[in-house]
Amino acid sequence: MSDQENSLPEDPMWSELKLPDLLSTETVREVHATIEHKWDPLQRSACQTAAGRALWKHLIHDPLADLLAGESYLKSLYEKIKKDRINNAREVSGVILAVRTLWFDSKLEAALKSFNSKEAQVVILGAGMDARAYRLSCLKDSDVFEVDFAEVLQVKTTLVQAAMDSTYERQHLTMKAKSLHRVAADVRDDDWLEKLQISGFVPEKNTIWILEGILYYLSHSHAMQVLKIIAEKCALTPTVLLADFMNQPSTTLSSSIFHFYSDWPDHLLPSIGFSHVELSQIGDPDAHFGLMHDPLNLFNKLRSLPRSVQLNPDDGTPCCRLYLVQASGSPNQTIL
Repeated sequence: MSDQENSLPEDPMWSELKLPDLLSTETVREVHATIEHKWDPLQRSACQTAAGRALWKHLIHDPLADLLAGESYLKSLYEKIKKDRINNAREVSGVILAVRTLWFDSKLEAALKSFNSKEAQVVILGAGMDARAYRLSCLKDSDVFEVDFAEVLQVKTTLVQAAMDSTYERQHLTMKAKSLHRVAADVRDDDWLEKLQISGFVPEKNTIWILEGILYYLSHSHAMQVLKIIAEKCALTPTVLLADFMNQPSTTLSSSIFHFYSDWPDHLLPSIGFSHVELSQIGDPDAHFGLMHDPLNLFNKLRSLPRSVQLNPDDGTPCCRLYLVQASGSPNQTIL
């Protein structure tokens, strides 16, 4: 392929990949070597998500994303994006991560406003390399709790500290949340809620629970246990759940990694205690963000089919859907 054929059209939204100097420091390189060689696919998915936020920076402001993603994941996704753009692909790699991030951000801000200026807690289960506490000003009155494996939080703390120790990064990095608490716990264990409370979580306080990119990695029993624990809080205090669900065909993308699914989360969640549920698909009006204009892209084609259809009638491929779901409940609400 000639240089001309391999060249990218000029687009102010996209720029050449420029790795921050901090990624080349000894401490940071050692940390990312540990991630590459010792973390399992679930843990490494946190870096892939961070790479998505970093490379879609024209839409997502995340001052830590490059550092948290690491060089290998940034380069890998960048090459996929570059290839997609050269080929004029209908879906550019990482777009689903961008839409998902923007959806969670917008729903989180709206949920906080719905509490009418009352202080709130935000609990992020399977927080991974999430940096909302450093990038969302809507969290200024909120106590944020990040729950994840001890080794993940330790690595994340080391990377964030490296940024804080860097003169340039420190000038651009400030805590936006009222407070941040990192809770080392495995949500598959029975003691994660106890560890959360020991870290300062108050069960009676308005709470938003963020389950982004975690449920489908869990077994059915573990995922349902987590969802039921959160649903029980609706009887105690105003509670909002923000989560993404895969449908059954989506788990076939990697049956060794993805386990839990729900074809109808908008039916499942009311059955366990939530009084109000709203479901969106990628490309819906509240899950679009100007990125889904092509009516023939994968997500718009899926939206045109009934949700009960599991095989695309045009080509027989599985209808892999990602549902973005907001559910809520409070002591003075009853399930309809």
